[in-house]
Amino acid sequence: MIGEGPFALDPFVVGVVIAMALVTAVTKVGGFWLLRRIDVSERLEAGLSVLPGAIVIAILGPELAAGGPAEWGAAGIVLLIMWRTESILLSLCGGVGAVALFRALI
Repeated sequence: MIGEGPFALDPFVVGVVIAMALVTAVTKVGGFWLLRRIDVSERLEAGLSVLPGAIVIAILGPELAAGGPAEWGAAGIVLLIMWRTESILLSLCGGVGAVALFRALI
């Protein structure tokens, strides 16, 4: 362990976090490097522009399908925030807060 008390860190965990950060950085830099070397068509650009939303749906969709009233209520809050602000980040933050609040109340 590195350090003492409640702030002690396991070297293996620190190594895994550093490795994940490096892989993420290399992937991002590699993607930019690759996109500079190929001709990006309008179709590819359109596909890449919707990719973040598709990833969010792929992660959250099964949770919502298996969820109860708290998750469905939070989904409604997300839709309302998205409709009013058109901000994905604000919608996701509102949804996380809403599901935590609804789970505490239900």
